[in-house]
Amino acid sequence: MITLTAWPQLWLPPGSMGWVMPHFVEVSLAEIILMAAIGLVIGSFVNVLIHRLPQMILTTDDSSTANFNLSTPRSHCPHCRHTLGWYELIPVLSFVGRFGRCKHCNEAISFRYPGVELLTAVLFCMSLLKFGFGYTALLGGFFCAALLALAWIDAETFLLPDVLTQALLWVGLIGSAMSLTPTPLMHSLSGAVLGYGLLWLVSWGFEKVAGKEGMGQGDLKLLAGLGAWVGVWSLLPLLLLASVSGLIFGVVQKMRGQLGHNGHFAFGPFLAFSGFACFFLGISMGA
Repeated sequence: MITLTAWPQLWLPPGSMGWVMPHFVEVSLAEIILMAAIGLVIGSFVNVLIHRLPQMILTTDDSSTANFNLSTPRSHCPHCRHTLGWYELIPVLSFVGRFGRCKHCNEAISFRYPGVELLTAVLFCMSLLKFGFGYTALLGGFFCAALLALAWIDAETFLLPDVLTQALLWVGLIGSAMSLTPTPLMHSLSGAVLGYGLLWLVSWGFEKVAGKEGMGQGDLKLLAGLGAWVGVWSLLPLLLLASVSGLIFGVVQKMRGQLGHNGHFAFGPFLAFSGFACFFLGISMGA
């Protein structure tokens, strides 16, 4: 039976906001190498998500792209369309071995591909150092990979695919229920509900005052997913950090004349950055 004391007492004055240096768990070199290798492979799949998910969303009604999905067609050079063999898909090594160029047409390959793979590997190793080798570290790696994919897609296309935001939400809740994440279930549930509700309220108020939409539904779903992982006590610091960093970015872009005619910019990357900070540094308002 769930008692009222199991829920976060939001009506009480919170503790002082702050952050703590992450506590590193002692791990072996073999575990670091294994986790980095898993991160590189997952990073390769993150590249697939970044490249293909927006196209799948934007061409969902186009019958000519009915056979386009995450696995079809096979990976190929974006310039000459040559299908790549397995030896050309080894994370980072294939890029380095070809000096960043397609061996068939000699066109340059974007540094995004090895960059995402290496960044994912680093995030997986950070999860390992925080939680130790086990299911919790692997779930932390999933959190990082999903968040990285969402941030990159939003930055490039202003899209936050439901398949990723919902996966982030439900894996966070299920992991919390199974005690595989550091966030207690009651805090996870509260964080998810409050995360969606807070941004919905802000979006609704902005629309009433300004007469136009200020935030997409994807941002609301992303904050709900983040709330499921970091918990209710980290939610307000997360949103504050994202808002301040986003505001600074917007002002700088405005001064440089690069903000665009409608004044919009992707907010997802700032939510993701703040989510990483709260997840690894333990930023919270206290329980």
